[in-house]
Amino acid sequence: MNRILFGALALASLSFSVAGTSRATSLDDLVQVEILDGGMTARGTVLGAIRLTLADGWKTYWRAPGEAGIPPSFNWRGSRNVGELTITWPAPHVFEQSGLRSIGYKDQVVLPIEITPRKAGQPVRLKGEMEFGVCKDICVPASRGIDHTLDAEAPRNPAIAAALAQRPYSASEAGVRSATCRLVPTGNGMQIEAEIALPDTGGSELAVFEPSDPSLWATEAETRRQGNTLYARSEILNATGGAFALDRSQMRITVLGSKHAVDIIGCQPG
Repeated sequence: MNRILFGALALASLSFSVAGTSRATSLDDLVQVEILDGGMTARGTVLGAIRLTLADGWKTYWRAPGEAGIPPSFNWRGSRNVGELTITWPAPHVFEQSGLRSIGYKDQVVLPIEITPRKAGQPVRLKGEMEFGVCKDICVPASRGIDHTLDAEAPRNPAIAAALAQRPYSASEAGVRSATCRLVPTGNGMQIEAEIALPDTGGSELAVFEPSDPSLWATEAETRRQGNTLYARSEILNATGGAFALDRSQMRITVLGSKHAVDIIGCQPG
């Protein structure tokens, strides 16, 4: 089941899901959302974070949630004095349930946000909406409004520092020697076959492809290792249909292993 269809089914089932649980619980019982302050960096950017605390047994999803997940999205249109905004995603977990694989977080996740103010020295107001999903035996799409003026004078926040430390390794940090991608047209889209010279990241590794074009999405990759080389194959599809071009230089490949994760930006023709 592709992630778009799964998301549609989850939205369609919201009334059933909530009706089945609302007598005993509400969305606030499933997840708590907080905004954290992290102060100003030496670069002059302002740090904040979104912290989601989940009820026991519930999980939420990574930016690429797999074929059985609801991708989170953000709308920052009400923000003030916000130039560039970057979210750091801590390395996620891979979940297996009922034959479906999803990628996300359980218990608690902190998403650091680094903002470059448009006007240095002026307050930064982070305002908008976050849409995400929380799942256990059922999946519940959720939405939370955000309105917080970040405290540039706040001290170092240990929770934000810990989340930043949990990010995937970069390609150079992980010892990636090369990453090549071969493209093969298919009836519905484009097959991508990656060959990555990368030391073992541990356990049953999973490669996740993320095209730079938001209208494109990748099916779950077939991933296998042979020595110090990881092979991964996926199909890239266009959510709106029709032909498309694929920019290999901007293809993001995240390798998820039991020891650590690796974030690779771009691959060479192969």
